[in-house]
Amino acid sequence: MTGYGQFCPVAKATEILGERWTLLILRELVNGTCRFSDFQRALSRISPPLLAKRLKHLEDRGVVLRKPISGRKGYEYRLTRAGKELEPLIVQLSTWGMRWARGQMTNDDLDVEFLMFDFQRRIRTGNLPDGETVLCFIFNDLEKFKSWWLIINGDEVDLCTDDHGRNVDLFISSDLRTMVEVWAGDLALSTAIRDERVGVTGSRHLIRGMKDWFGIAPRAHVRPAETGAES
Repeated sequence: MTGYGQFCPVAKATEILGERWTLLILRELVNGTCRFSDFQRALSRISPPLLAKRLKHLEDRGVVLRKPISGRKGYEYRLTRAGKELEPLIVQLSTWGMRWARGQMTNDDLDVEFLMFDFQRRIRTGNLPDGETVLCFIFNDLEKFKSWWLIINGDEVDLCTDDHGRNVDLFISSDLRTMVEVWAGDLALSTAIRDERVGVTGSRHLIRGMKDWFGIAPRAHVRPAETGAES
């Protein structure tokens, strides 16, 4: 983007952070995403060249550090001191969005790849049984990316769209919008199961303890503002 031609610090900060996708890249960095492939999974609609360009811009401006992965090929991206100072901004922006913008969700906003990537990182693995646990999510209204598997072993959680033949401990089926509503805190998981908007089949132990291990949005507790609220 071109500059604003102002010395105001808001203008200068916006010249660094105001490009399309940049704040979402920062959201991912704050959430611990550091590999290029994981940025692609969380931001499935950004092209790889544009993602690389945005990361390079943040690196050049001292917000992100690109460093080789120790003992492996490739690089990872980490927030610098300047980048870490942006975390409260990202948290507050998320809170504001949950309060004031959540009612503006269209069907085009229902990104199953981001939803499943976020489920992957928010599973509370310490509340699952020891050993391997396999979950299969089925979105009844989708043709592409209809089925997803989460393979959990200790603190490691792998996400894939291919059936590797493992025994599934729990099947979770629904439509995409319903699962997004659960993720956002607009619909309690227990209510969705009771009303048969979400189907669960498999381990009774996992079903009984679902509220303890099933992770949703970190600011799902933020309630939307009333329409027309002025204070």
